[in-house]
Amino acid sequence: MRYSPEALSAFVQAAESGSFSAAARALGKSQSTISTAIANLEIDLGVLLFDRSGRKPQLTESGQRVLAQAQEILQAAQRLDELALRLGGQVEPRLSMAISDFWQADHHELLLRRFSERYPDIEFECMIAEDEDVLALLQQGRAHLGVIRSQAQLPGDIATARLQIKPEIAVWLHQSHPLAHQPQVEMEQLKTVRQLRLNTWLHNCRQETTGRVWSAPSYLLLLEMAEQGFGWAVLPRWLVEQFGHNVLKALPMPGWPQQITVDAVWSRVTPPGPAGQWMRDQLCAQRAEEAGQGN
Repeated sequence: MRYSPEALSAFVQAAESGSFSAAARALGKSQSTISTAIANLEIDLGVLLFDRSGRKPQLTESGQRVLAQAQEILQAAQRLDELALRLGGQVEPRLSMAISDFWQADHHELLLRRFSERYPDIEFECMIAEDEDVLALLQQGRAHLGVIRSQAQLPGDIATARLQIKPEIAVWLHQSHPLAHQPQVEMEQLKTVRQLRLNTWLHNCRQETTGRVWSAPSYLLLLEMAEQGFGWAVLPRWLVEQFGHNVLKALPMPGWPQQITVDAVWSRVTPPGPAGQWMRDQLCAQRAEEAGQGN
């Protein structure tokens, strides 16, 4: 093969991110490295992949056709790596998993029982983390697998698979607050009430909000603050119903409640071993199986 996987990754990430600089940030490389890799790929293929005359590089017609093939090659390479791990039969001694509070506890109880039976000797660690924190744990090798709220954009070294669940989120406020008794509440009215907002370790919400804001890195902590009457919060419904002690009320607001999508995520650079792959596959199939049992 005349072109390297690194060059293909640089090209695909640049096309998906919309710029060489964004691709560099996602892949943890310098912009010059990305530019050089793509230029070399263009030489190897003998076609111009990007039109660089504008403010941002635009895929050429040839680039659009090459993109689909490059994505298929990278996906095939990932599947080959995973197959090699399975065939090698070398089950990892430890599996670490970072999950979001959006993932309902009831969903993984049966899964963990199966995992315990199939891999009784593996050390298993489960961490609660959200959004950017989950991705960082995967990139640092601290976690092997994650369950996360679907992100608008992912780093190029993170692979993803959609889970078959759609948790519901709503705006919650202590039932003793006057707004909790109104037939409809507008977002403008909530500006007079303290907001309890998710604030991951790697993302500071102060960059986006001003005023009366308290924050925490997990939804369970936000739930406890809301229970104590410190303000309003966007929370998963299952979490409130299971741990909220019946003191919070979902506010009747336009556009709420909402359903969100959830993904399993893992590192392309250091993919999970056979046990982690089994766990990921079970996560992706579990909801469909549960629905079938309920019919």
